[in-house]
Amino acid sequence: MASEELIAEAAAQLRKAAEAGKPCSPIRDVVGTATDIDVGYAIQEVNTALAIDSGRRVSGRKIGITSQAVMDQIGVDQPDFGTLFVDMEFGDGVPIPAERLLQPRAEAEVALVLEHDLDKGEHSFADIISATAYVLPSIEVVDSRVADWNITIVDTVADNASCGLYVLGGRPMPLDRVDLRTIPMSMSINGEEVSTGVGAACLGHPLHAARWLADTMCARGIPLRAGDVLMTGALGPMKPMAPGDTLTASFGELGTVTTEIMAS
Repeated sequence: MASEELIAEAAAQLRKAAEAGKPCSPIRDVVGTATDIDVGYAIQEVNTALAIDSGRRVSGRKIGITSQAVMDQIGVDQPDFGTLFVDMEFGDGVPIPAERLLQPRAEAEVALVLEHDLDKGEHSFADIISATAYVLPSIEVVDSRVADWNITIVDTVADNASCGLYVLGGRPMPLDRVDLRTIPMSMSINGEEVSTGVGAACLGHPLHAARWLADTMCARGIPLRAGDVLMTGALGPMKPMAPGDTLTASFGELGTVTTEIMAS
């Protein structure tokens, strides 16, 4: 395990990159490991605590690296999680200022909103169903404070699971109205289809991903709470976005969600 001094140094490096709008060198170079995921979470927790202390409000959690396509893209082999804040959330069709992002890539996901806490430690599939108020189509605009997306599992976990912003659709749907395992996904940038997938690409079912997250957060002493948004993970490959791009993600009967990055 890296020392507290190195963990603090790595956390500060990520904060400076975000504040300056200039990506930094890999975090693994600071802490001396590319594989110790607990080091990554220790760094993430430093910056999450500082953000909360500064007045930012937690709105939920994101699950990353849930599809084989994304695992292959960035060379990792297990899911991770990051923290969502209210100031990271955009509604359907609301433009995103380009200056909010460094190296954006988009992925289409199913979002869950909880009606009840998930604090049982070990959760059943039925627990996840019972706790879910509704689902929404969503887009995660992932981002990296590490230059050129040159990341390992430690780099991305330390960097809040490479979280940038997220966009939620405006038509909530109860779970009994949609089969999330078979739901189709098509994502287009400027009218051109760039990514396709299906709900089963997300750890076999988006609710399996939510179950993994609920168990993982309880093990870390931070259970999921009623009202939390859960971004359950990509259904297909993530794709780069640039200022001026418009993105639409369609999820069959679940509906669509759209965003754009405003040109400077």
